[in-house]
Amino acid sequence: MVTAYVKKLVTIAEEQYNSYHFESESDVELSKQIRKYWTDLGFSFPGVTTAWSAIFISWCIKMAGATQGEFLFNPAHAQFVYVAIQHAIKQTGVFRAYPYQEIEPNLGDLIHHNRGGKHYDFEFAKHNKTYESHSAIVVEKGTDVQGHYVLTIGGNESDSIRKKLVRLDDQKKIISREINPYICIIQNQK
Repeated sequence: MVTAYVKKLVTIAEEQYNSYHFESESDVELSKQIRKYWTDLGFSFPGVTTAWSAIFISWCIKMAGATQGEFLFNPAHAQFVYVAIQHAIKQTGVFRAYPYQEIEPNLGDLIHHNRGGKHYDFEFAKHNKTYESHSAIVVEKGTDVQGHYVLTIGGNESDSIRKKLVRLDDQKKIISREINPYICIIQNQK
């Protein structure tokens, strides 16, 4: 069942995409919005050349109504993923991370993967709070002529806000990939 929180999160991510996907981070309007992502979360704005993808995720999750106690708003994906993995282990909290091979991604979940050609796996993420990675919000789920898929929206993707297609297998689990492989899904139970 899609909750009111998930609907709001998806709407916020879609609004950000619709407003800014034609702009680059160095364009005035998107640059002002990136500053807002940082400052609304209580961080000082370091400039658009600092990675802002985790800040984008954190901002969307906060604006949808999550609290700092529910989600670790942070400029690094690995930090909030580590906390979500601990929540899954302890079966606490509303954002819980599981290996991507084990659960089906749904609306409002985060898909977390490697960046920069790295090959970290879930076991590594369970024990580390600092590594190069990326996450994006699932905003659509469907089936087309090629099979099952989800669409995600992420920030700082090619210096803007972008949508990406993630293919799923017949069991609706993410199909692995060689370059920047997937690590986990943060399941949104809020």
